[in-house]
Amino acid sequence: MTRSLRDLIAESRRAVIFTGAGISTESGIPDFRSPGGIWSKMKPIYYDEFVGSEDKRRESWTRTFSGVMRWTGAAPNPGHYAVARLVARGKVASVITQNIDNLHQESGVPAGQVIELHGNASYATCLDCGLRHELEVLKQSFLGRGEIPACRDCGGIVKTATISFGQAMPPDKMERARAETLDCDLFIVLGSSLVVYPAAGFPLLAKENDARLVIVNKEPTEQDRYADLVIHDSIGAVMTAAAPLD
Repeated sequence: MTRSLRDLIAESRRAVIFTGAGISTESGIPDFRSPGGIWSKMKPIYYDEFVGSEDKRRESWTRTFSGVMRWTGAAPNPGHYAVARLVARGKVASVITQNIDNLHQESGVPAGQVIELHGNASYATCLDCGLRHELEVLKQSFLGRGEIPACRDCGGIVKTATISFGQAMPPDKMERARAETLDCDLFIVLGSSLVVYPAAGFPLLAKENDARLVIVNKEPTEQDRYADLVIHDSIGAVMTAAAPLD
């Protein structure tokens, strides 16, 4: 099966990779939605709650700085590095990801070629003016003086740069992901259960536009029947074989 994936990649002129939690669980980052995941142990804080309640903002930042969320701090694994090699070799035009862990960038994929549908947990932004804030600076003020993060420029509410429950998907990222999907001839899904929409609609959009569809996931998905190739195995092993070191 892996040989077939190598063939499909070799034949492709422009591939897109779509990643979900399964690629990052191999780095030790939990799958938040699965049984035993973070959201089965603690109630998520919805966007409107965060914006409307100082207590909820304090609770959210306490979770972030305590490390209980485990959103960041892991290292890229062989699957991430294999994806980065394909990008560097010009085989993959972009990486569309549902993950917020920044591991594609840390593995070597240029930030401009990563489309983060659900944001990024490695920094924060002002909800009013969009200014970027580094977490380490915010952490010092929060833990040292109990200050709930506020924008240093406009005083607006600051939040990790992630898409929370109840928060609208970023239209610019969604449109860019759609354009990349329509422009590819090979769409490779890595580690997504393909149940979270609207993001899970991209593989079907690619297939409808005559791209070949590959799904690599340990568990079956509802979209397996549409795929040209389905592999139920470790992403790191499969992708290392499909994109070996030079």
